[in-house]
Amino acid sequence: MLTPPEAAKVPTERIHHGDHYVDNYEWMRDKESPDTLAHLHAENAYTSARTSHLSVLQEQIFEEIKARTQETDLSVPVRRGQWWYFNRTEEGKQYSIHCRAPITDADDWTPPTIAAPEVESAAGTTAGDDAAAGDNATAPAITLPGEQILLDDNVEAEGHDFYSLGSFSLSDDGTLLLYGVDVEGDERYTLRVRQLGDSPASTTGTAAAEAATDETVTRFSSADDLPDEIPGTASGALLDVSGHYAFYTTVDDAWRPDTVWRYELGTEAASAVQVFHEPDESFWVGVGRSRSGKYLAIEAGSRLTSETRLLDTSTPTGDFEVVWPREVGVEYDVEHVVVGTQDRLLIVHNKDAINFELVSVAADDALGERRVILPHNQAVRLEGVDAFRDFVAIEYRREGLTRVAVAIVPKHGGRYEDTPHELKFDDELFTVGLSSNPEWNQPSIRLSYGSFVTPTIVYDYVVDDNELLLRKQQPVLGRFDPALYTQRREWATASDGTRVPISLVYRNDLVTPGTPAPTVLYGYGSYEISIDPGFAVGRLSLLDRGMVFAVAHVRGGGELGRTWYEGGKKLHKRNTFTDFVACAHHLIDIETTSSDRLVAEGGSAGGLLMGAVANLAPQLFSGILAVVPFVDPLTSILDPSLPLTVIEWDEWGDPLHNEEVYYYMKSYSPLENVHDTHYPPILAVTSLNDTRVLYVEPAKWVARLREVGADALLKTEMAAGHGGVSGRYDAWRERAFNYAWMIDASRTSAR
Repeated sequence: MLTPPEAAKVPTERIHHGDHYVDNYEWMRDKESPDTLAHLHAENAYTSARTSHLSVLQEQIFEEIKARTQETDLSVPVRRGQWWYFNRTEEGKQYSIHCRAPITDADDWTPPTIAAPEVESAAGTTAGDDAAAGDNATAPAITLPGEQILLDDNVEAEGHDFYSLGSFSLSDDGTLLLYGVDVEGDERYTLRVRQLGDSPASTTGTAAAEAATDETVTRFSSADDLPDEIPGTASGALLDVSGHYAFYTTVDDAWRPDTVWRYELGTEAASAVQVFHEPDESFWVGVGRSRSGKYLAIEAGSRLTSETRLLDTSTPTGDFEVVWPREVGVEYDVEHVVVGTQDRLLIVHNKDAINFELVSVAADDALGERRVILPHNQAVRLEGVDAFRDFVAIEYRREGLTRVAVAIVPKHGGRYEDTPHELKFDDELFTVGLSSNPEWNQPSIRLSYGSFVTPTIVYDYVVDDNELLLRKQQPVLGRFDPALYTQRREWATASDGTRVPISLVYRNDLVTPGTPAPTVLYGYGSYEISIDPGFAVGRLSLLDRGMVFAVAHVRGGGELGRTWYEGGKKLHKRNTFTDFVACAHHLIDIETTSSDRLVAEGGSAGGLLMGAVANLAPQLFSGILAVVPFVDPLTSILDPSLPLTVIEWDEWGDPLHNEEVYYYMKSYSPLENVHDTHYPPILAVTSLNDTRVLYVEPAKWVARLREVGADALLKTEMAAGHGGVSGRYDAWRERAFNYAWMIDASRTSAR
């Protein structure tokens, strides 16, 4: 009989607003303590032993994911300047390879293509013929003529257990690359600059033609790096249009990006000039550039309020000017557009427009006349606008689904006369959105489209022709037939009468409506983040075993607009949890599943949801998977010194200064509401270097659950951050472990 590790009890008292709370496991917060590390290693060993019976299933799922994935592949090239930029992957390598190839015709916007090689397995069949094929096959690398390898993440990751690329910015002439790397998982990146040689002699003619037919691949490496090196930056650094300056952000002690710096290439890192600092601890900052190349932008924002500053790129050492002064509760985003000969700003904002509206203002008089382009619509959540030379792409959400529309920019000034043209798709459930579109004068828009049953498709929408051109569909090897799968929507009724959407996908031949099937119910419900219908190769391993995958689109997310989000935050947060419970009840009532085969899954803020529903309705679930779960929210949100805490007050409320918020959060905190009941099996997965949800939260939660006899497991990645392990094969193994556990928990005998 395996015995779980027993965590020592070292009482720590927390006193706020007259409430005395004793935490026996706060000692685990000391990440450097030998006792803490020993306990986490003991938990990992126990979890490994307890799940050893799943090792064969886990390996099967890993091999299924691997066999369905075209490991050697090429992204659809994106045109920028005189080059096509793209990423490659190669079989057996964990990370992407960032590449480019020269453009041979300045007027050609059709991306170059190379058919993926068919790889023969040991049995002599192609990888596309059999899901198990390719085990002993090796695919040759896919390359384009004249290819240059700018950055090989596999090389950069050598010798490190973790690797993440946080910045990747090219100079306009393509001769410099600014990149930032994190090898710890703490989201602090070291910036370096790579010399990429000269730009092509021209976009046409002999030089480009010779480059395009050259079979030799040029590889840049650390040997081409300039002496410039800046440690400790946040992600999202960029080069200005001149290529002489880098703009980047740094974080404060609470991991909040709070300062923007300008660095002149070729100088000492210490010579960087601070160009903006945000003292308000509820705001974070970022830096960007308009697609037109006209402006640099500093964006400061909290969960409720935003403010943008612009600087003409012709004067990179000048002062950034505020577009609209910040106003509490008003959020806005800015895009530059040229109407006729006038520089104007397109602003998506929510002042007196809860679902946002789109207005146009003069760039040199942003506080002047506002021309309404798209008025507020209670049924439509306007999410963003992307401006190009000749048209504007608009992203919004209606009836719980994403949408994209295009409007033509007036050529001679004046107003936008035509109603934006919405792109139409046939699927009942789908996700569509803009992809990479760096060029100001491009004639088409790159889109990404998919659904639960449709592998991701890359389209180019040619505006003048009103034509969608399919550039690539995500390959799924093996005998994948989308017709075998059904996706549909159900609606649950919450306790207050609110209708809550549920999206489902399953295999037609393995699931019979009205006959309970093993089911995974996924939920998130925070930060206005929507869980949209998207394809996942790994999920096929669940569906092909007769499982139903369902998403509860609970309040706190953004699926049904800003009011849906507002209905699940701060003092309305319990709606997120009760909505999820209502969705579980609904799936059981319509006999999609039953309580002895229903597994709940959620991560991060969705992990808070998992902990809350475990306390609210443990009887509904046969298992609960909580990934990097935010299960000790009150302790974290009470401590302004912890990463990102003050920023989070706009999402959860401020329990430090507000007694009502304190007791409300205490009423749902998973850790503090563990009680003597029959919990289903619980698996908590976390990462030691996570700076967003600290490992100590699930570690304490599991220890507390064990006190009441719960069968709870803790698995800690000892070299990873909030997103888990970094390499794709390692990520597949992690996913296979989680899936194997959920499959096991969904079996009736698991209870």
